[in-house]
Amino acid sequence: MNLTRLMVLSVLDGHGERHGHQLRRTAEQTDVARWGGVNVGALYRELSTMAVEGLVRAVRTEQVGRRPARTVYAVTDAGRHELDRLREEAIGDIIGGPDATGVALTFGGDSAPVRTLLTERLRALKQARAGVVAERRRLLDEGLIDAWTAALFDRRRLLFEAEIRWLERLLPRGE
Repeated sequence: MNLTRLMVLSVLDGHGERHGHQLRRTAEQTDVARWGGVNVGALYRELSTMAVEGLVRAVRTEQVGRRPARTVYAVTDAGRHELDRLREEAIGDIIGGPDATGVALTFGGDSAPVRTLLTERLRALKQARAGVVAERRRLLDEGLIDAWTAALFDRRRLLFEAEIRWLERLLPRGE
């Protein structure tokens, strides 16, 4: 699954023409590299590859002041078909990506160092859940997100809560 391609095609399809710097800023502002696995460093290379493949097309070149010229891209019909395929693959994948925690626990055994790390993970998950709740509230209060995006924050909170419950059952009280 090429998540960079999925992100770029989704933004171009949903928000219209963009140049690479705008796409990169969107990726950085949403921190999609951290939570979504998008390779922001490969964004320009991916745009070039998709242009060669006919998934996006250059619509114009812009230059503002002394800044470098920027190529503005739009999604093509072939790009929309690829986007549909990528969305179907992404949303249909109920297993998800690599599970580093699962690998560490499966092959690491039950030991004091592992339990210490899991206790720290539990603390960090609770802190992350509080951050998601606070950020959702702030963005809603400021009118910066819609109900759909708020629901995605709720999804993230629920994922945190599921792992918190699992860890609380796994770890004896007092750890």
